[in-house]
Amino acid sequence: MGVKLGKNCRLFSSNFGSEGYLIELGNRVTIANNVHFITHDGGIWVFREEDPQADVFGKITVGDNVFIGMNTLLLPGVCLGSNTVVGAGSVITKSFPGNCVIAGNPAKVLCTLDEYKEKLWGLKLSTKSLPDRDKQGIIQQYPERLIKK
Repeated sequence: MGVKLGKNCRLFSSNFGSEGYLIELGNRVTIANNVHFITHDGGIWVFREEDPQADVFGKITVGDNVFIGMNTLLLPGVCLGSNTVVGAGSVITKSFPGNCVIAGNPAKVLCTLDEYKEKLWGLKLSTKSLPDRDKQGIIQQYPERLIKK
């Protein structure tokens, strides 16, 4: 497909569109399910009578240590800086610097990565490598952590 892929990436989606060679992912990037990378602007179709050969393309670049949540859409020409978290269902219409959490349609900065970490550290549980039964037991001890406030 031509996608330039860094080291230690996790891809749960492979919707890289028709010009995969215009997509570059850094190191430690996670792409959740149903993420779409759109590298061309199909809207030019309405002008094809004026120029039948016209096309518009844009490269998509993702820095290092980035998480892109499920059902996200990245449009042509965007760049996500390193250390970025993209919330599920986001539509990325413009570039963003690193060290932030972005989400929405269109996506906007919600907080810094440090602010996000502080919030998560108040909710985290150490269950990552536990068997499901043990994990379930720990989670059930902290039901207040399962409801957003």
